[in-house]
Amino acid sequence: MKKRKTLQDLTIKDNFLFGAVMRVEENCKGFLEMVLGFPIARVVVSKEKSIIYHPEYKGVRLDIYAEDENHTHYNVEMQVRKKKSLGKRSRYYHSQMVMEYLESGEEYETIPDTFVIFVCDFDPFGQGLYCYTFRNECQEDRKVKLKDGSCTIFLNTRGRNETEVPEGLVRFLKFVTADLEESEGDFQDELVRQFQETIRRIKTDRQMGERYMIFEEMLKEEKQEGRLEGRLEAKKEDIFELLEELGEIPEKLQEKIGKLEDITKLKILLKMAARADSISAFEEETEEYFNSEK
Repeated sequence: MKKRKTLQDLTIKDNFLFGAVMRVEENCKGFLEMVLGFPIARVVVSKEKSIIYHPEYKGVRLDIYAEDENHTHYNVEMQVRKKKSLGKRSRYYHSQMVMEYLESGEEYETIPDTFVIFVCDFDPFGQGLYCYTFRNECQEDRKVKLKDGSCTIFLNTRGRNETEVPEGLVRFLKFVTADLEESEGDFQDELVRQFQETIRRIKTDRQMGERYMIFEEMLKEEKQEGRLEGRLEAKKEDIFELLEELGEIPEKLQEKIGKLEDITKLKILLKMAARADSISAFEEETEEYFNSEK
């Protein structure tokens, strides 16, 4: 069994620690300036959207949400495992930021610029670039820009084009990919030193230790719920497959089975479906079963 990490074992690429460090607004500001290459006067990190602040949040949120003095919105997330859906995930984050803005009563003409930034401990596109930046443009004439205000950036710790990107970005990404011992070394970089100092404070903070334990429990519960949900759906599919061999399943029966959230009851219904010789026979037996349960 894999040993569970303690707060002391974490590095910046662990989601909890990354979130805890980035909630410090000077850290978030420094990170954004380093990535985007322009100064930002002020950054406000949205505390109500952070799991670090709200242990009761339904569903563990791993991304950082911030806004600057020009009302530009930023969503930043650490990624340590390669996923095929990162492009669609970025699209979701952009739309989420826009919808939250509109739901506050603003008009769509005033929609702010949105940036989605992924810090990847792998090469998401396999081209060896430290930074992949995407903006919408015309396919027929690349000089024609859509100017919709959205930008998606993928940072890659496995980049190979050091001479083509700022030195600070390379040093930061080397810090991200470092192991625990290496991450405490001198990277000759002010932003990294700033992050290291925050990490030292976090690891000696009793309250942060308690929050990390809650965070871990929530992740565990979420995984267990996900596994249970998967088992429930699999059982329902098995029942439907068996019944479809007997004929068309009435809509009312489909809904009744679809609403069941008890794995034990679904197992019983699966056995009934396996021995039934007709849809009506299955309905009669299930009706008797449900009546006996009342």
